[in-house]
Amino acid sequence: MKKFLKLLALAIVLAILYVGFTTYPKLDLISGFSVKSIASGHFIDKRSKELIEDTDNDIKMITLATNSINDAGKFATSNVYGLKERKAIYREGLGATLINDDYDISKPYLLPKRAKSKALPFPYGSIDPKDTVFSNIDYSKLKKAVDDSFDKNGGKAKRTRAVVVLYKDKLIAEKYDKGFSKDSKILGWSMTKSITSSAFGVLAKQGKIDIYKPAPVAEWQNDDRKIITINDLLHMNSGLEWEENYSTICDATKMLFQAEDMGKVQLDKPAQFKPNTHWNYSSGTTNLLSLILRRQFKSQQEYLDFWYSAVIDKIGMNSMIVEQDMSGTFVGSSYGWATPRDWSKFGLLYLRKGNWNGEQILDESWVKYTATPTNTSEGKYGAQFWLNAGGKFPDVPRDMFYCSGYQGQMVAIIPSLDMVIVRMGVREGDKGFDFNGFLKGVISSISK
Repeated sequence: MKKFLKLLALAIVLAILYVGFTTYPKLDLISGFSVKSIASGHFIDKRSKELIEDTDNDIKMITLATNSINDAGKFATSNVYGLKERKAIYREGLGATLINDDYDISKPYLLPKRAKSKALPFPYGSIDPKDTVFSNIDYSKLKKAVDDSFDKNGGKAKRTRAVVVLYKDKLIAEKYDKGFSKDSKILGWSMTKSITSSAFGVLAKQGKIDIYKPAPVAEWQNDDRKIITINDLLHMNSGLEWEENYSTICDATKMLFQAEDMGKVQLDKPAQFKPNTHWNYSSGTTNLLSLILRRQFKSQQEYLDFWYSAVIDKIGMNSMIVEQDMSGTFVGSSYGWATPRDWSKFGLLYLRKGNWNGEQILDESWVKYTATPTNTSEGKYGAQFWLNAGGKFPDVPRDMFYCSGYQGQMVAIIPSLDMVIVRMGVREGDKGFDFNGFLKGVISSISK
């Protein structure tokens, strides 16, 4: 019996050591994810800590974190069983930034200059629109399709937070989950990549950048990477090494929750393949694009202002905040917050081929380029936009292209139906939410 107990004790010790060895490196990422989510959700959208923990952070392993908010100091902290405490600070106009222990919070910082939209009815402004009735819409069918995308009686199967539907420039359907409204700012996650792409579209229209020339990255000029173009980067087709797997510690998670300068994480990676031969989805690539964009301007202030003056505020997305990393570069891969209505405005810009209420912000050719399948993506990806050209959603027109983000964020643009459909939530399409069925239901309510 004594020998058995000794062996049992040894087994328990070994099990504890194994769990500690395999889990400890993840603690930094767990507390990092948790505190960034807590700080952004609370200070940007005024959510309570309890709501964020129950709806945003109820993810395996992330629930291990203990969180606290300091409203007076404008920061939040998280730890896992007292270990690996992380801190995120909030600055009005910049959002929340996850910082490391040696970050100097006293150093001065710049704010982007913002402009208010014109006093026009939504979607070209922010005034509540008058009801418009279309004779070819079955409104009861439309209402059912929208209602069915939400959970009932407190369930957590679909977890939709917001739906906005535009048809022929008019708001025809809108619904929000309990605790959310048309004024709620919701994180778009990787939908922010499409915002980053649009900034390059404006520069291209202005003749200030040629995306088909080698990317202006000085660090690449003495090796094989010097032939990579901005076009390759926009297409996720650069051939650079990158791992994006959020179920484990990978390049993407280390970048988002540990790196001070997120753009340099991808910049420093070696080439694995020749450009335009191997499609590989990479949030690091988009943050590298954001860094390249930053280097196009003479000052940090010009860089900050451009994102808003060129696109975001230009189309009245006044609720939007794109957050920065510790180095001051916009996290163009993941950290764009806006109301669902404002996200729909971005979709409308692309539906209207780059024209916003009479002003051509993006060239039509840029929008066409955006929605054209990149080589080796099997018809599913364009230039920082996803495509239905390969038929991922079988009951949806093949001309649909869309912004897509973690946990099921979507801005669907369907030119053949003159429609934009926004769905925001905390449930992925492969984990309980039927995007094809939802889109099919909305579309089927309209007869041509």
